[in-house]
Amino acid sequence: MAGILYLGLMSGTSMDGVDALLVDFNQTPPARCGFRHTPYPQELRQSLLALTRSGPDELERLGDADVAVAQIFASAALDLLGQEGLSAQDVRLIGSHGQTIRHRPERGFSIQIGDPNLIAELTGCSVIADFRRRDLAAGGQGAPLVPAFHAALWRSPESDRCIVNLGGIANITWLAADSDKPVFGFDTGPANTLMDRWMERHYQLPMDRNGQLARQGQIRADLLAALLAHPYFQLQPPKSTGLENFHLDWVDQCCASCNQPLDPKDVLRTLLELSCLSCAQAIKCCGRPNQLILCGGGSLNALMVERFAEIFPKANVATSWDFGLDPMWIEAMAFAWLAKAFEEHRPGNICEVTGARGGRRLGGFYPAQ
Repeated sequence: MAGILYLGLMSGTSMDGVDALLVDFNQTPPARCGFRHTPYPQELRQSLLALTRSGPDELERLGDADVAVAQIFASAALDLLGQEGLSAQDVRLIGSHGQTIRHRPERGFSIQIGDPNLIAELTGCSVIADFRRRDLAAGGQGAPLVPAFHAALWRSPESDRCIVNLGGIANITWLAADSDKPVFGFDTGPANTLMDRWMERHYQLPMDRNGQLARQGQIRADLLAALLAHPYFQLQPPKSTGLENFHLDWVDQCCASCNQPLDPKDVLRTLLELSCLSCAQAIKCCGRPNQLILCGGGSLNALMVERFAEIFPKANVATSWDFGLDPMWIEAMAFAWLAKAFEEHRPGNICEVTGARGGRRLGGFYPAQ
């Protein structure tokens, strides 16, 4: 493994495609050496969304999707290398998160597909993958796994910081200024996934860019109360969640409980408020941060950023851009970092976050040859 670069591959609950990022960890902060987003073909995306719920012929469909996702991941990696004028020999390791299709930590499993053997074969790069299951085997949730990377990147002795990752699902990482205090974090609930699904259904658009349509709606207090009554919000951490809990069928049930008709823009605005309030409530359970650092797609939504600033008027609300890192790079960079942690025989999890019995070396090794 002669290369010095690590390549992270990530696809989250949005299931819109693959983020591929090349990073050099020999620099401080880590230096991005290339980024590329590869969208999923619509047919594959629909197949993946269908696999998040029980249905007929699941094993056959799962096998097909496992191969198809691996091919897309490998293509994303190779296209990125070509874009940057590099080859497989420049990559030390690929860290592949895979595509989560079922997350059931209460039953001891979490399934990420995208066969790492095929990724290694197609790219000529050694791959670290299957990061969650060792943590699950040790009694943990298997997620979130990015807090260890957040701590390495952003812990400061000068302020209590909370990192807010606003992907499809939101998760937080609490970084106390006092280094004797452990890193803490968990999934707080939906960030973008419900809004994105609502936009697809009602406006045939993948997202509400910059919160423009949500701004035209009103918060419906009756709907917001029904949404906030979801039992997940009352669970004590460690906890993690996904599309199994937060999906449009559930939103429809909550809408049906309201007495007055609902305008789609009002629902969209209320879903945004749900994401912000549920996340804010979780943050306040940890303390009062001096600084919030937002990352993920939600940090590009101006209305969402404004709401966090309004809810935390005494905190400095920043995004990862303020630290020189595009919010869309962070998760892919985290899995490149986890691959490096595996190589160095370091734990990739934080037991206070996942609930595992201790730190564990996460992932499996899939050699290029």
